[in-house]
Amino acid sequence: QVQLVESGGGLVQAGDSLTLSCAASGRTFSTYGVGWFRQAPGKEREFVAAITKSSGITYYADSVKGRFTISRDNAKNTVYLQMNSLKSEDTAVYYCAARPTTTWTNRPSLYDYWGQGTQVTVSS
Repeated sequence: QVQLVESGGGLVQAGDSLTLSCAASGRTFSTYGVGWFRQAPGKEREFVAAITKSSGITYYADSVKGRFTISRDNAKNTVYLQMNSLKSEDTAVYYCAARPTTTWTNRPSLYDYWGQGTQVTVSS
């Protein structure tokens, strides 16, 4: 069982940077792949980025590639999402999710554990 808590959201201006954190409980967090997703009002939840459990291979949605960076510190049981050059279209509630497998996926339904989300608002 893993519990996830996101933090770091807020209100920023276009072009600013923000770093989200996803803190996990449980001694085996290093064995979980982690993804970041976001959901804007009236839209479906969409994939943002993912990182594998051990080798730390990363994957990104085309819309954030080159601007966002996902990373993890297994010693701290934390996964980060560094967001640079933020745009108004990045406004959403951001969620982290975990799954205990070696493969990555951009499908929300295949993640077993979810945090409560953190709001990111980018004003233009």
